[in-house]
Amino acid sequence: MSEAVVVMLALALGTYALKATGPLVLGGRERLPVWLERLALLLPAPLLMALVATSTLVADRSLVIDERLAGLAAAALALWWRANFIVVVVAAAATTAVVRLVT
Repeated sequence: MSEAVVVMLALALGTYALKATGPLVLGGRERLPVWLERLALLLPAPLLMALVATSTLVADRSLVIDERLAGLAAAALALWWRANFIVVVVAAAATTAVVRLVT
């Protein structure tokens, strides 16, 4: 077996083990502990923000401020005005395209 196949199998087994841990450990419970429920409710927002910040501000392992930041600002403004998802995406894409065209 090649090294790549071994790595892929190890990653697949690790993924299945992680996914099985939750149901195996907490399967008999009707409710999660209160602290764990609170944590589960609070985690998605900062994780999503970290993904957005990384994809917007990082390129080639360095901090980059470019047109994508203008698109993110336009999306944030549209969200502040409570626009629907399609409007937010179009505003971000259009702003990024215009700034790229101008610069």
